[in-house]
Amino acid sequence: MKSFDGPVRTATALALGAVLTLLEAAAGLLLLPLLAWPRGRRAATGAAERLVRLEQWRLERLLGVRVPPYGNRRTLAYLTARWPIGLLGGVVLGCALTGAAYLLFALGGWLFVDLRQPLMVALGGLGGLLLLFLAAQGIGQVARTEQELAMRMLGPSQADALQARIAQLAASRSEIMDVVHDERRRIERDLHDGVQQRLVALGMLIGRARRAQDPERAAALLRQAHEESRHALAELREVAWRVHPAILDQAGLRTALEAVAERSPLPLKLTYAVSRTLPGPVETAAYFVVAEAVTNVAKHADASAVDVQVTWQEGMLDVRIRDDGTGGADAAAGSGLAGLASRVAALDGRFTVASPAGGPTLIGAQLPCA
Repeated sequence: MKSFDGPVRTATALALGAVLTLLEAAAGLLLLPLLAWPRGRRAATGAAERLVRLEQWRLERLLGVRVPPYGNRRTLAYLTARWPIGLLGGVVLGCALTGAAYLLFALGGWLFVDLRQPLMVALGGLGGLLLLFLAAQGIGQVARTEQELAMRMLGPSQADALQARIAQLAASRSEIMDVVHDERRRIERDLHDGVQQRLVALGMLIGRARRAQDPERAAALLRQAHEESRHALAELREVAWRVHPAILDQAGLRTALEAVAERSPLPLKLTYAVSRTLPGPVETAAYFVVAEAVTNVAKHADASAVDVQVTWQEGMLDVRIRDDGTGGADAAAGSGLAGLASRVAALDGRFTVASPAGGPTLIGAQLPCA
């Protein structure tokens, strides 16, 4: 259940709900004769859908409840089932106001009225306090009942939700396989164009050094071969780092992100505020989100600095990468960001990209850690 923003907003939602209940009841009585004709049924259904949209607005704006959109809505049944709940909300609010009036009169009535029976007034104040307490509990329960009813009757059924979840997992699996194939091709390209070429050059240099008759020429070729071996080793480490950094398993996410900050060509400010042990898949996904985002910023964003924040928010690892570049990043168009979105979705996480033209760009990933 979502927590409500406050008692005032909840009470306002119930008061508006009670008013809407009277409006819906009056509309229902007026539209009831129309149900006997096909065109009348369509008109009644259209009016019910408009009332339901008004109810959804009330629930979302005042109670923070967003009903997932679903095509097969039982609008008429929902409005009929909501009438007693809406009236109950009005009654509970009335009890709360009555209790508050008794309590306020007991506390300050003597300032305005000559009290002849103060004991009865005091007992009335205690009764008002009890009534106000019970009504406050009832307000929260009625609001929760409103949410449950809307989710049950306007949202998808359990079977529909499971089917949607299966389709989402199948799509996520397909996307992950595409990302894996793209990563394999990238590794093959890096090895072929970088490390393999340097190893070929290294072998040629060593061969020329072995065939050289001049000792000084042979020594120079060996020095060149040694330098080439250093470059080949550095490129091989770079490829291995991009596949999976060993430091992530050895020292954890924080140290791995600090290594990303050290290797970044742009000034990178890292804020890491997580004091608990994270699951391995979550650490891996968070690391690659930051590493890929920083690489994209350095290549395409024309930015001067990057800010990375990793925090813990109610059972979720929240990762945010912000740059001061030119903006215009699109997760759908860029294969790198699309791959990160698939990686996050595979963990039931949420991946967002906000990149208006002119910047700044904010990339976010929320990863569940349960």
